[in-house]
Amino acid sequence: MTMMIDTGNYIAAKAAIMARPAVVAAYPITPQTTVVEGIAKYVDTGEYKGEYICVESEHSAMSACIGASAAGVRTFTATSSHGLLLMHEMLHWAALARMPIVMCNINRVVGPGWNIWADQNDSISQRDTGWIQIYCSSNQEIFDTVIQSFKIAEHEKIILPVMINYDAFVLSHTSMPADIPTQKEIDDFLPAYKPHWKLDVNNPITFGNIIAPMSYYKVRKAMQDAQEHAKTIIPKITKEWEQTFKRNHGGLFEEYKTEDAEFILISSGALGAESKAAIDELQKKGLKVGLARLRVFRPFPTEEIIRLSKKAHLIVIDRNISIGNEGAMFNEIKAALYQKSDAKVIGYIAGLGGTDVTYKDIEKMCEKAVRGKTKTNEWYGLRED
Repeated sequence: MTMMIDTGNYIAAKAAIMARPAVVAAYPITPQTTVVEGIAKYVDTGEYKGEYICVESEHSAMSACIGASAAGVRTFTATSSHGLLLMHEMLHWAALARMPIVMCNINRVVGPGWNIWADQNDSISQRDTGWIQIYCSSNQEIFDTVIQSFKIAEHEKIILPVMINYDAFVLSHTSMPADIPTQKEIDDFLPAYKPHWKLDVNNPITFGNIIAPMSYYKVRKAMQDAQEHAKTIIPKITKEWEQTFKRNHGGLFEEYKTEDAEFILISSGALGAESKAAIDELQKKGLKVGLARLRVFRPFPTEEIIRLSKKAHLIVIDRNISIGNEGAMFNEIKAALYQKSDAKVIGYIAGLGGTDVTYKDIEKMCEKAVRGKTKTNEWYGLRED
């Protein structure tokens, strides 16, 4: 194992090539560009020997991955913001066709007005496409999650694409240390891909054809079943990773100091990492607040939410907004608890447009919630310039 000190994007690129995808489809968009640039450097040095396909758009990038996956090989790509939105049609296609594609999405504002900073509205707007969604809070977690995601996507009870999300610039362009296993260790953890089905001229099949309503209904139900299977398989794979590499970032959640908590903060991405410092300060003040950092948004961890609510009231910080309603996590958490729990759920929207949210801000939000002074789904820090 070696230490790599680099940005989240270059660490994602390193993980991607160590997973040995046969095809990488590449199209640049800020702040994702250095992911595919990093892979291009590995092509130049000979470290990556697969097909590196430079395409003309993000729609084409996902289309190339779909074609390669249908041919029976492991595939990877990366994007961000408007690039993810341009893929929207093909995201549905990849999931419905049960393509185990892995993609890094660097969470960035959707414009106009034009802004390249972090919030989660790009990935949240794709939550119903059928992709598994995982949110990372450190560069080490990015590396580990990329490798794990191929194993998740390719599992015989899942066979769905996986989107790995992390914050623009906060992680994508910030250098942090990450332990990098040897290629043999990665190969032992992630064996060569064996497709469950593929296009084969020697064994022709009908693929993606017109189907009757009941058959389509069954396809959708099978996707839902696969997402439900993922709720138990993802924690098992993270445990397997921990047994081999002595690191575990959590299964569906990462819990931090929740043992005696009366309130549990739920946040995700880089805000989840920042929240740990806030929890430390709150507990020094004698406030019984713990943290459950949400890692997996799809499948939505309903059972885990209910379990947490039996221990404590919940405080939710969303770095997104479902316009016309409220923060997406806050809304789905409340739905999960309907008629299942009497816990209070207090929501905040914070950090949109890349607005900085420090641990002191998180501390203030939690203190206000504990005192019962929070409005329903309050917009924290909003002020007139």
